[in-house]
Formats: sequence, C-alpha cells, structure tokens
Amino acid sequence: MTSTDTADDDTEPTGGDAEPTTLTFMCVRNAGRSQMATAFAERERAERGLEDAVEIVTGGTAPADEVHDVVVEALAEVGLDVNGRTPRHVSETTLAASDFVATMGCSTLELPGVDTDDWDLDDPGERPIEEVREIRDEIERRVVAVFDERFGKQ
Repeated sequence: MTSTDTADDDTEPTGGDAEPTTLTFMCVRNAGRSQMATAFAERERAERGLEDAVEIVTGGTAPADEVHDVVVEALAEVGLDVNGRTPRHVSETTLAASDFVATMGCSTLELPGVDTDDWDLDDPGERPIEEVREIRDEIERRVVAVFDERFGKQ
C-alpha cells in the first residue's frame, strides 16, 4: 500500500491471502478533517506493521481543489506531510466495500454491513491554527482508538 491510497484506486492489495481491512475517512470536501485522519491512519498502519493488513481510503462527496493550507501546517507540526495531496471523490461503491467508515461531522451515512461513525468535528478550513491544532489532536486520538479497537493496543 502506498501512503496515497484513494477512493478511486482500483489496484488490488498485495501480500497475504487475507483480505485487508479497509478503513475509509471521508467528508464533503476531503480537504481537512478526512485528510488529517488519513495521515494519522497511515502513520498507525506503518508503526504497527500493518501495511498488508490495512487499506486506507480517503475521499469526499464534493472534493475541493486542494487540502487546506492550515491543515498542511498543523500536520507538519507533528511530522506528517500532506503537502501536495489532492482531495478525491469517494464513490458509494467504495464506501459499501469498506469495513469501517468515519465521517467527519457532515453525514448521517448508514451502510448495511459497514461499521460507520460520525465524528462530528468542526471544519478546520477557515479556522486559526490554534483551533486547528485542537481538531488535529482530537482526530489523532480517534484514529489511534480505531486501530486499538480493531488491531489491539500497541
């Protein structure tokens, strides 16, 4: 898996015989909260050695042109680089094929057979960096909790 798995990537994972667990992080514009969640999920996947066991997908229903600058800045402060990433569209098919979907406060999504959770987080796009740091830290906490719940505490 690469660090830029996206909703529109049709490649098959490589490695073991078991299907990977697909974790999807989405919001409307895929320019802030879902990008932060994806960056933290990629870090957790790598730190736990789950590259072949976890597929990470991110996308939005109406993607923006670029990731919010303040999000790039806030993630850089904690050593995560999302500079140059492009928001992507996420399809209903991709969502339905996921094992877990986290929406960021902009959905009442219900998918049969898919574990969904709406994190109800403020959009960081037009907020000052001090507020974005708080949103970032809450997203990190939630992503670590998802990994702990699904793959055991590290």
